[in-house]
Order: sequence, then C-alpha cells, then structure tokens
Amino acid sequence: MTEVREKWACDYCTYENWPSALKCTMCRAQRSMGPIITEDSYKSSADPDPTGTDCSSNLLICPDSSARPRVRPSSVAEMTNKWSCQMCTYLNWPRAVRCTQCLCQRPRTNSPTEYPQTSTSNAGCRATLHSPVDPCEEYNDRNRLNTHQKHWTCTSCTYQNWPKTERCVVCDHPKPNNQEAIERPESAETSLMINEQDRARWRGGCSGGQVPRRSPPLPNREDSIKMDFQRIELAAGAMSIKDDQEIDFKKLKQIRNRMRKTDWLFLSACAGVVEGDLAAIEAYKSSGGDIARQLTADEVQLLNRSSAFDIGFTLVHLAIRFRRQDMLAILLTEVNQQAAKCIPSMVCHELTEQIRREIAASLHQRKGDFACYFLTDLVTFTLPADIEDLPPAVQEKLFDEVLDRDVQKELEEESPVINWSLEVGTRLDSRLYALWNRTAGDCLLDSVLQATWGIYDKDSVLRKTLHDSLHDCSHWFYTRWKEWESWYSQSFGLHFSLREEQWQEDWAFILSLASQPGASLEQTHIFVLAHILRRPIIVYGVKYYKSFRGETLGYTRFQGVYLPLLWEQSFCWKSPIALGYTRGHFSALVAMENDGYDNRGAGANLNTDDDVTVTFLPLVDSERKLLHIHFLSAQEMGNEEQQEKLLREWLDCCVTEGGMLAALQKSSRRRNHPLVTQMVEKWLERYRQLRPCPSLSDGEEEEEEDE
Repeated sequence: MTEVREKWACDYCTYENWPSALKCTMCRAQRSMGPIITEDSYKSSADPDPTGTDCSSNLLICPDSSARPRVRPSSVAEMTNKWSCQMCTYLNWPRAVRCTQCLCQRPRTNSPTEYPQTSTSNAGCRATLHSPVDPCEEYNDRNRLNTHQKHWTCTSCTYQNWPKTERCVVCDHPKPNNQEAIERPESAETSLMINEQDRARWRGGCSGGQVPRRSPPLPNREDSIKMDFQRIELAAGAMSIKDDQEIDFKKLKQIRNRMRKTDWLFLSACAGVVEGDLAAIEAYKSSGGDIARQLTADEVQLLNRSSAFDIGFTLVHLAIRFRRQDMLAILLTEVNQQAAKCIPSMVCHELTEQIRREIAASLHQRKGDFACYFLTDLVTFTLPADIEDLPPAVQEKLFDEVLDRDVQKELEEESPVINWSLEVGTRLDSRLYALWNRTAGDCLLDSVLQATWGIYDKDSVLRKTLHDSLHDCSHWFYTRWKEWESWYSQSFGLHFSLREEQWQEDWAFILSLASQPGASLEQTHIFVLAHILRRPIIVYGVKYYKSFRGETLGYTRFQGVYLPLLWEQSFCWKSPIALGYTRGHFSALVAMENDGYDNRGAGANLNTDDDVTVTFLPLVDSERKLLHIHFLSAQEMGNEEQQEKLLREWLDCCVTEGGMLAALQKSSRRRNHPLVTQMVEKWLERYRQLRPCPSLSDGEEEEEEDE
C-alpha cells in the first residue's frame, strides 16, 4: 500500500508511474524532480487544517493542459476570485494568464478586487503569502513555460509532439533525427485567428430558439476570405519543414499574390472537407465555384499537407478519403445536377465572359438627387423557334437540360400560377418556360439576368449594383419601403407601430443583405432591380409557404408587379420580364420565339412584323383577380380601377377576347444583342448535331441487299 501512495504523475500525459521508474511508461518522458503525489493530495476539503499550517496539502503536480488538474474543491472565496473568459466563458484560476479552455488572452484590468491581498503567517511554512494560495499556480506557471518550448511535428500525421517524446503520440511514427523543432505560434493575434471560427460556431450554437429576423449583419466577404487566408496559412505553417527540402517562402508569396478570391474559397473548401466544415463548401458553391475543380501543383504546395491533398484531387476525392458521407452526398448531387443540365451560358465560356463585360459596361449612374444605377440596353431572352424543327426525342432532351421540371410542375399543376389560361398559352402562343437556375442564394439576381441576357450573375456585378443603388438612394427607397410596410401590416389587421429606431434597424438589415453574396433577398430588392433594369418585373409565385407535409405556414408576399415608380415614365421601357417564385427559389420565365403572325393582339393593333416576338403576360391570377402592385405611395393606392389605370400607364396592356388584362412583352431578333444571339446559336448547334441519321430509301436498301 505504501508503494501505491508514492506513485509519481508524468508532467506530459499525467500517467501515474511506479516510484522506481525514471521515465514515463506511457510517453517515455523524463521524470520530473518536483514533489510527489501523496495521499494528502487526494484528501477531501471537508477536513481542512484549522490552523492553516499544513502546507503539504498544497503541493500538487497538475497535469498538462490537455487534462484537468487534480486539485481539491475550491472554497467560495477562491471561486469568486476566478475570472471568466470573454470568448468561451470558462472560469479560470486568478493567476492564469490565458484561458485554459481556448487559450484566449486574459483581459487586462486594474480592478483592486482582482487579486485580494491577504497576509497570513504560518509557523510551519517557509514564507509569508501576500495573496490567496492558488492550488493550480504551478500548473499555470508550467503552461506559460511550455508554450515557449519548441515542439516537433510528425511527418506522417502533422501532430505537434513534445520535444522529449521519441515517437508520435497519435500515430507512433518515430521522430526524425535531423528535424528542427517548430515553435508554436503564441501571440495573442495568432491565438485569436486559430479559434475565430470555433468561437463563431459556439456563439451560433449556444443561442437557442429561432434566429431573430433582426440578426446582426454577417461579416463582409472580404473579411471571411481573409479569415480563410489565415486558416490556410496557419495550416501550412504548422506542417513539417525538412533541412534538405526547405519551402521557398518567396515562391509561396508569389503564388498567393496571383490567387483570386475564388481560388482562396476553393482552398478553404478543401480544408473544410478535411476539417468537417460544411460552411466552407457552401460558401464556395454560393460563389459559383466548380465542384469538379482539381487541385493544381501550386495549390497543393500552398496547402503543404501531402498526407491530405494530392494534385488532381477534387472535393469529391477529399470527401471519399476522409469519409465525409454527408458532404459526399451533397457534392455528388451537385456534380450530377451540373452534368445533367446544359443551358446556353454553359456552352461557350468565352461568349459568356464577353456578355458579362458588356453588362458591366452598360451600367451607368444617374446624376442628380436620385443617383440610381441603370442599364442602357434593352435585352429580352427567349428560346429560339428553331427548337420546334428538331426531332421529338432531341426536343425532349433539350427541355430536360434547359428547364427546371420541378418548378414548371409546381407553378402549372400544384398551384396554377402560369399557363393556366388556354387562350394565352395555346391560341396566343405565349406559354412560359421555367429555366433551370442555381440553388445558391443569388437565385433572384441569376433569374433576372437569365430573363434578360441569358447568363448568371457569377461575378456579382448585379449584386454590387443593387447594393450601391440602395446605399446611394437610401432615402428614396426607405420612404417607399416604410410607407408600404405600414400600409401592408394595417391591411392584414396587424395593428402595431414601430419606433423609428426599429424601422432603421430593419432597413439596415435589408441593406446588409444586398452586400452579402449568397444572402437571400426580399421584395425591396426586386423593387430596386426594376429601377436598375428600367422596366417592370412581374413575379408569378406561390401564395403560401408550405412545410414538407403540405401544411400552410404563411404568405410569401412575392407575387405581383414591381414598377420603377421613382423614375420618369419616359425614361423607362414598358416591356416587362417575368420571374417565377417557388418556396424560396426564383426562376426566369421565358417564352419561345414566334412569328408574330396575324397580329395576335385579340383586337389590339400591335403593328408587328415577322421579326418581333410578342408574349402575353397575364396581369390577373387564375381567379381573375388583379395582381398586386408593390410599394405604392398613399396617393397611388386606391381601388382596383385606379390600379388598373396605373398598370396601363407603365406597361403596354391589352384585353384579350376572353376579357383578360395582359401585358405585352416585345422582343426583336434584330434589336437583340448580337452576343446573346451568337451564344444561343452555338448552344442550339449542339442539339442539331444530335439529329438522328435519315433512313435509307427503299432503292438504297435493295442495292445493299443485292451486294
């Protein structure tokens, strides 16, 4: 029994060794010459020394920071003297310089109650104590000393081991003889960078209940990319450095300077697969990154982790290597979806980039009080009429690849929103088709550009223009938005009023959404987009939010007409675009080119020719109720007749033979942008080559049989 009480604990792994052992049996560390753990160390605090002269009970050897110190329960006075970490709220001992849990720097304070001074004279002790005895003092001192010691990094698993260990604690790989010890980063700034994402997850995961609508704005994309830079650089800096193969830091700096934001997001997504961080992958997908992208030699060198990253690896390869089943399912679904879809902008990337540059060049800012941005070109995307010349099997394949069948079915069958009128869809040949769109948070901006130019907002040009217009014309849009929201809440019986501070807070939230790529947008942003396009936007959408069980959860409030009411009517075009909304997702609704034969205006004189395509867009729903006009002022609001008059002023309207009010969307092949026409022709040529070979004539078949 005596030998059991005299075991000594290892300073590094806390394993209790026999007294005759000179090295730790577990980690082979040298035995420390400090005090030995005795039976007095485990005595309960219920029997304290009333005289306070027994100093041997305070002689404790605490383990390393990876385990909790074996100390007796603290008194109430000691617990009140502990300081709480400002990041993780862990209660630390009074003399700890850093948080034991997250290594965060202790906040500096000059409070006189931080270290209560006591003067206790004990006959049995060697010195007079001027502060409360901290049973974890030696533990914290050794932490401060150990953080400055040098560690060696395992070349197999990259784990940083203590200098006295001969083999890796994780994988049992032997320590290289010629490897230099790598000092761990100890500055407060580095420690904050290492724990930044974990602390963000702690703050988000600890907040119970639903997320409030007035949440603080997310960090800018540049800040998040800087955070990704730091994480990748720290991961690269913690790797092994051999004497015979030193990293050329100058070359790495050149590689970093050449990389763009998308490249850093891709590297962050690769590191996210290894670390199990799904948010990094979602950020890369939201930016329009290619899931099938492969790692290059420079990127692998920058990551500097040969055990995880190889040249030619994709996110799917990394998910398979590290057995990330949840990520693998998402990535494979995305790859299959991209492979199955083929829209015009995917066929020729050179033309797509030229169109993006053309859009950026056609954006201008209006001078004056209302300094909103606007597009100078009127472009409307339509499906080419040559599709009908293709064989039925090829047509079916084309529609499967360019349309979103699920959205089309939901808008046509589940809730009759589009193509519900046989007169418009069949006789007037104005059937609407829902183009396939990305499922990222930029679906509204993508659908607007698809309905006009046939491409995505991949470079966030339209989002930046939306943010700048909202910021520069904040007063104008804020007045309309506040007046509309007040009227809308009162019309639905929600009798409440907000203070000006609350209105400002909600408006700041709307402004923050416009500046965050991937963030979902609201009705106010559609209203601003109508001003940027200088043309009306008609949204055909479902009226109710529904759960996966089909239960109605609330109104969507997106369906309706958005007019550029803050512009002069003479400055705008009357030809609208159509968008579809289904359960948090926007899609572009486009028509197919027609020949404009018989001036299909149902009694209206359109003065069209064979080169103009006219599409009839209903301004009423399936119940023949007029669509809502969003963001009207108090003077513009009125009965249905007044709203119909307002629609006729801002759009080219007509009444069909069936008595339905419709807006005319006109597009001319001659006036359409040549780059868009060239892109569509190149996309259509791909399906023309799929035409089946014509069958041989009877005479040719007989000749072949004779031969």
